[in-house]
Amino acid sequence: MKPLTAGVFDLPERLAAKADPALIEGDERHFAALAHCLERTIADLSDRLAAARKAPGGLGREAMDRDTEIHRLTARLRTLSRFGLDLCLGHMAGADGSEPVYIGRLGLTDDTGRRLLLDWRSPAAEPFFGATHAQPMGLASRRRYRWTDGRITDYWDEVFTPDGFAGHAALDDQSAFIASLGGTRTERMRDVLGTIQADQDAVIRAGSRGTLVVDGGPGTGKTVVALHRSAYLLHSDPRLGHRRGGVLFVGPHRPYLSYVADVLPSLGEEGVQTCVLRDLVAEGAGAGAETDPEAARLKSSADLVKAIETAVRFYEEPPTEGMTVTTPWNDIPLTAGDWAAAFDAAEPGTPHNEARAQVWEELLTLLEDKHDGDAPPEQLRRALTRNRELRTAFDRSWPLLEAADLVGDLWTVPAYLRLCAPWLGPDDVRRLQRADAHAWTVSDLPLLDAARHRLGDPETARRAQRQRAALAAQRARMDQVVDNLIAAVADSGADGDEGEGLVRMLRGEDARVSLVDESELAVADPDLLAGPFAHVVVDEAQELTDAEWQMLLLRCPSRSFTVVGDRAQARHGFTESWQERLARVGLDRVRLASLTLNYRTPAEIMAEAEPVIRAALPDANVPTSVRTGGVPVIHGSTADLDTVLGTWLADHQEGTACVIGAPAFRATPRVRSLTPELAKGLEFDLVVLVDPDGFGAGVRGAVDRYVAMTRATRQLVVLTGP
Repeated sequence: MKPLTAGVFDLPERLAAKADPALIEGDERHFAALAHCLERTIADLSDRLAAARKAPGGLGREAMDRDTEIHRLTARLRTLSRFGLDLCLGHMAGADGSEPVYIGRLGLTDDTGRRLLLDWRSPAAEPFFGATHAQPMGLASRRRYRWTDGRITDYWDEVFTPDGFAGHAALDDQSAFIASLGGTRTERMRDVLGTIQADQDAVIRAGSRGTLVVDGGPGTGKTVVALHRSAYLLHSDPRLGHRRGGVLFVGPHRPYLSYVADVLPSLGEEGVQTCVLRDLVAEGAGAGAETDPEAARLKSSADLVKAIETAVRFYEEPPTEGMTVTTPWNDIPLTAGDWAAAFDAAEPGTPHNEARAQVWEELLTLLEDKHDGDAPPEQLRRALTRNRELRTAFDRSWPLLEAADLVGDLWTVPAYLRLCAPWLGPDDVRRLQRADAHAWTVSDLPLLDAARHRLGDPETARRAQRQRAALAAQRARMDQVVDNLIAAVADSGADGDEGEGLVRMLRGEDARVSLVDESELAVADPDLLAGPFAHVVVDEAQELTDAEWQMLLLRCPSRSFTVVGDRAQARHGFTESWQERLARVGLDRVRLASLTLNYRTPAEIMAEAEPVIRAALPDANVPTSVRTGGVPVIHGSTADLDTVLGTWLADHQEGTACVIGAPAFRATPRVRSLTPELAKGLEFDLVVLVDPDGFGAGVRGAVDRYVAMTRATRQLVVLTGP
């Protein structure tokens, strides 16, 4: 369809009234200036990025600053190039008659200092999202745009004061936001920044101290809030910057992460680390489900995770008997008290494998102090280090440990498990035993994670030992080089101040150290999910066990969390309050924000979904739908599945559907096939629910049916029977 106006607006015929120049000419002028500014900004960023990449790398902090600047320029250039004019979300006009302020995904200023776009995360932009008729926050009006392929195909004006219309606002009976709710879905979450509502924006902008719980039923925008809050906090809270830990975003499953993958980049934020719980542990990729529910329950306890401390301490007990250490010069007695003193040298909080070096160093120092001969110190230490009997005794008393071996021993050595978890009964110990120590399940992951944090990486300890040896060898070689240079200066006959100054410089400690090249030493790849993080956002948090919470607490010492979830969607039940649950796992500064409006699910679908969940959970937080879809829920036979899908695909050239409850159904490009568990957090135009009674009885069955029904944004079909 041809545009009704030149420029950015491309309004359909049915919106011809909105094409009135009196309504949009101010926007067109602003977009012309914005286009010119974008072109110049992109060219400038490209030039600066090219110059930064050509600049010398430097060393240390200089190299880090250069890399940071390249990352910053690249991210901003990528966002500007990706969006163009549709960086702009809309504008707001103040009740004081001031010029409209245009809100963007990023802030943008032209060469004269004129602000063309105000970053949506700026405090000054808050009224654009938060103003309501009850609390206009100083606004006279607000306009939001709907962008399609870089053109404005609709816009919606809201007026907050009697004179806000003033001939330049187009009022209609359906907001851009409400209209967008009925739009077709794709395999990726659609862009919703321009339609954030006041209740959602208040949660997004809440402070980061302590724990904020965002509680809301299906369709209330919990995921939208979680993602936008991640970007907002990282941009606005200086305590959460990348160099101070940054933000970790934890989703419930892999399809969910794929679904929301575009959201944070679209907000100009690529610094948030995203993952599922499995990703936090190397063994997570291949871990299977725990087939025994009782074993899963036992492993879900935080007490069993804390038993890892006892399991490690078992390998940090000093010998109770002394020994004699033989050297070429004399025999040195090493008593049980000496062993205990050396073991006490480990600094509190140091991982077991890293503390090993501290203990060994203290042990050597004790032996050196007890040596009463005249052996050269370097030769004595070398002899002690190479003493096989001493090394064997030390390795046996403080061995290098692997997390997988430590946890595997719990499941294969009953006496070890009883020692570490004495509260377990004999039946519990037997239930947790298995033939294959390393047949990892999802329930094992918190214990593996706790063990790895407590032990540290054994390869790190080995690497540090190799690095110390390499540095010592380099320094020895450099000492020889310096000695040769000094001798050469002396043989050359150089005298006077110049010769003496050169010899003093070469003999100086700083010169010898500076000649050692530490860049050749091996450096471990950083584990981007190891933390610590300054803030953690957890979506679908109602599903986490106490043990799984420990994995996240290990990564966030500040206890700064955003916890997003719905107690009524907990498959294993959630009888406590959020405050009680979180206090039990270690979070005590808890605030609660509730979302009660369902923006996704039509009222017709919620009318059938609500009784399903209330039958099992009478106090469920069932949200109120803000729209009707005009399409009733359809009931039919499972034999109709192919017909239902074929008809829908023929009638709808766009959009996505999902079949839930038919594992044998093979997915197609526009039709997914998922379990209720993996459908959580997702949304589809059409949901076909197959044999919902087969999901089971009790809370779990009711939750699975409720979750599956509320994934639909347009139509729900329920198929039962043969």
